[in-house]
Amino acid sequence: MTHSFHIPVLGLAFSIDSPLKVARFGISSVISIVDDELIERIRAYYCNSYHKEYLPITKADQNYRSLRITSYLNLVSQAVKEQINHMRTEIFEPGSAIDRYFQLIPESHPAKNCYYNMLLETNYVEKAKKKQSLRSFIQAGDIDVNIMSKVDKLNHDKNGNPLDEKWSDALAALQGFANSELKSSVILSAGMNPRLYSYLAELPSFWQNEDGTFDKKLTLKVSDYRSALIQAKFLAKKGIWVSEIRVESGLNCGGHAFATDGFLLGPILCEFKNKKLILQQELFAIYQQYWTQRNRHFADAPPIKYTVQGGVGTASEHQFLLKHYEFDAVGWGSPFLLVPEATTVDDETLTALTTSVADDFYISGASPLGVPFNNFRKSTAERLRKKRIKEGRPGSPCKKKYLVSNVDYGPEPICTASRLYQDKKIKELKAKKLDQVTYEQEFALITEKTCLCDGLAAPAYLKYNILKPKEQDAVSICPGPNTVWFKQKFSLDQMINHIYGKDDLIKNENRPFFLISELELYVAHIKKYVELNSFSVDDKKIKYLDKFKNQLIDGITYYRNLTHDLKDFSQQIINSIPQQLENAETELAEIKFQ
Repeated sequence: MTHSFHIPVLGLAFSIDSPLKVARFGISSVISIVDDELIERIRAYYCNSYHKEYLPITKADQNYRSLRITSYLNLVSQAVKEQINHMRTEIFEPGSAIDRYFQLIPESHPAKNCYYNMLLETNYVEKAKKKQSLRSFIQAGDIDVNIMSKVDKLNHDKNGNPLDEKWSDALAALQGFANSELKSSVILSAGMNPRLYSYLAELPSFWQNEDGTFDKKLTLKVSDYRSALIQAKFLAKKGIWVSEIRVESGLNCGGHAFATDGFLLGPILCEFKNKKLILQQELFAIYQQYWTQRNRHFADAPPIKYTVQGGVGTASEHQFLLKHYEFDAVGWGSPFLLVPEATTVDDETLTALTTSVADDFYISGASPLGVPFNNFRKSTAERLRKKRIKEGRPGSPCKKKYLVSNVDYGPEPICTASRLYQDKKIKELKAKKLDQVTYEQEFALITEKTCLCDGLAAPAYLKYNILKPKEQDAVSICPGPNTVWFKQKFSLDQMINHIYGKDDLIKNENRPFFLISELELYVAHIKKYVELNSFSVDDKKIKYLDKFKNQLIDGITYYRNLTHDLKDFSQQIINSIPQQLENAETELAEIKFQ
């Protein structure tokens, strides 16, 4: 592993081509393979850019979804290999890609000293030898893919007949990755999908090779230890090894916010740190039993890599996660939205991000999945949503149907962000004859849902000028609140230097410690829960509130003890934490059902 950070999946379009931009510098990133239409359009764009033949894959093919994904991933793989091969032939000189590669790698990398020695070498022959040696260090970053497990619509043929389950959205996407030439990981997020997990076990590319390696690896994105254990054991029973556990802060990252019941990131990471060996041994016993029954014998447990992401914003926080919790790498998501060399964000949205204030970032109910969603008030998608409501036509046309799930109005699922659903729901609401205040609250909850299928794909269409006539150009974006501290566009070099402590792009001592930010978000989250449920209180909700608050109080106690381990942080950060914890505790005590 070249770098100690990775770029996680960012929406649909924002990291759709990140490997083509950063993999040659040893940086790992993640492509979402949810939207095959976006993928096909981006493949066409890059085939044209790279002067490669483009053969369209149309919906006439039964397995068009998996074919599109395979073809695009192969294009990315081949392009990155070509970039690496070209870099290895370059001359070491300021500004060259090969020189930049070694400038960007961390000081801890074994090649860094070799690079410095090469620069200082005065003997021509020895300098040439050192340059040649350095070329052998060059390694591309991983080209990983992401599948949201629950985004798994069953599909039909052109005559409306249901297709086999293996052609569902998630299974077809997994098949597309499995058939590609990539040797990397699929990251499964958004919870457990037994159908998808069972299908994964049928794909030989995920089985362990005799030499202990894997052609395709599996990463689980989880919010806590219990979730990781349950999912990994389910997979181990089917002979599938989890090669990486990616822990994501529940409420302090971009995209969907999978809030825990008040279980904070610090205690979660501590549990992983303390149970790594136990987890590996428990999983290997199950895994080994499965393969022994099939006359395959593995003597040693494969390694498990541990990574974490969510709300990280400084070099000190980055190093703290690596050293204190003994994790292998840290994900930096939202800050890279401000790095055009790494991600794909349209110009208008990028400008809006750089001029944002804290209130522009908020946890919303915008997602049709019914999961809290990090939203941005200044997005053009929010502007369009409000315009439609004002014109008396709330909701969106539903074309792609990736997020259809509601069956209130028949067996055929529809999307809660669609005009069809919202129209029906508002008619029901009007029939209730509610008072004006209650009606407006219920109306806002219905119309808050927005179309993510179009909105999260639009930035790539705008950026590369491939928007079709009459196609929606409103952009949805899902940055975490940490984004507000980054106030301009940055180069890739600037952001990497910031991550490794060579530069400070924030220069604001008022930014709270990222674990405190998460705590404050959770307090706000449970406060909003109480407000929304104050008119329908029952024993179940009271028990949930008590459990949530108790978890947060336990987390506050943990953080009070943790302050002794924050020696590498500024005195201002360390001194501010006790008061911030006390404020959170006081606010929690006041949150209750009346």
